[in-house]
Amino acid sequence: MAEKTQRLEIVTPERVVLSDEVRFVVAPGSEGELGILPEHAPLITTLDIGIMRVQKENRTYRVVVTGGFMEVRNSRVVVLATAAERAEEIDVERARAAKERAERRLASRDPEIDLVRAEAALKRALTRLKAAEQVH
Repeated sequence: MAEKTQRLEIVTPERVVLSDEVRFVVAPGSEGELGILPEHAPLITTLDIGIMRVQKENRTYRVVVTGGFMEVRNSRVVVLATAAERAEEIDVERARAAKERAERRLASRDPEIDLVRAEAALKRALTRLKAAEQVH
């Protein structure tokens, strides 16, 4: 008997990051991780910065998302992400530079610095680095 699958579409304003039939999706929901199997109940949720895990056959892929929305309906998962990239596409040096930049901003204690933005930038950079490490 063939394994049940569901359609996964991960889209950003710039491109389609992933469009494939997959078995299982774990997404970083704003209230915690969500696991989605085929025939999941309809759902719409916001996404946090985090790593999506996508299982297809015997392989797990990782995609970093930096917020957005996810809709689940009729064995179809649609992610409209602010930004997203596959773990293997991550430029590690660029992510390290972004991490260091955010850490400097936070350490400076400059009242002109938007702390929420700096903390979000640090979280994005750390998430990208973690996903890239898991590939290698």
